[in-house]
Amino acid sequence: MIHWIITAFILDLLIGDPYSWPHPIKVIGNFIAWFQERFTQTKNDQEKYRWGVILWLITVCGSGLATYGILRIGFLIHPFLGTFCYVYLAYTTLATKSLALEGRKVYQKLMHDSLDNARKQVGMIVGRDTNELSKEEITKATIETVAENTSDGVIAPLLCLFLGGPTLAMMYKAVNTLDSMVGYVTPKYRAIGWFSAKMDDLWNFIPARLTWLYLLAASKVLRLNTANAWKVGKTDCRNHKSPNSGYPEAVVAGALGIQLGGTHLYHGVEIYKPTIGVSLRTAKPQDILTANALLYATAVLSLIVFSIKAIIINYYF
Repeated sequence: MIHWIITAFILDLLIGDPYSWPHPIKVIGNFIAWFQERFTQTKNDQEKYRWGVILWLITVCGSGLATYGILRIGFLIHPFLGTFCYVYLAYTTLATKSLALEGRKVYQKLMHDSLDNARKQVGMIVGRDTNELSKEEITKATIETVAENTSDGVIAPLLCLFLGGPTLAMMYKAVNTLDSMVGYVTPKYRAIGWFSAKMDDLWNFIPARLTWLYLLAASKVLRLNTANAWKVGKTDCRNHKSPNSGYPEAVVAGALGIQLGGTHLYHGVEIYKPTIGVSLRTAKPQDILTANALLYATAVLSLIVFSIKAIIINYYF
């Protein structure tokens, strides 16, 4: 099945995620939104904690069961249909090109459009309030998103694909989608999203640290400031409210020689975040493209390593 995963990876690089295509993550997101509207609007915080656990269990387990069922039915009908379902579902869990494309959109707005439009564009990919961000803050916000999602959108689902196929990878995407929709510490989401946020931390523990390693290797391949990436990656990887997000962000900040992180507004609430890295220079829009290059190099390196390990395991065991 390694060649099916490689095919899915190549498809993701070639076509990304066209908005008009059917996508399982959209279904997951719509279900989460419906569940919140239907079951949690009038509950007190204690009840919301319980419903948050129920939401997580239904969403994650349901995603896994649905994916397993589709694959099972597909292979029962015909091997070709089963293979198609496997590759397509695997492809939908990866987000390399779409992540890079969103970063490039912000870059284009910064370079060729108004600051207000750049703020609106970055607001499409970050959770913080963007109405008053400066040009440099928009650049940093985009780089942070690309860095963090190198783990969440590429390395983690790819690792899950090699460990448990599309079923495990889709369960991971459900975990990640829950965190992105309800895993905030603001009053609105603190109770309903607490369990989802904690589970996301748990599921991303290993992928984030693997991403740290692959990003470091990628910075060497791209001839960036690998020494500083190593230094900042070691010292500042825990300078984040998330136990995982600081790992990829620290390496990217060090490789680029800029400072990331800091306090920002989320849904009108000021959330403190420590800084990551030492500002050797001002962040420039071009750094977004460099972050994209790190994303692609990291994705390819991880695919090569995971494939080699899988081949070795299959051969000897």
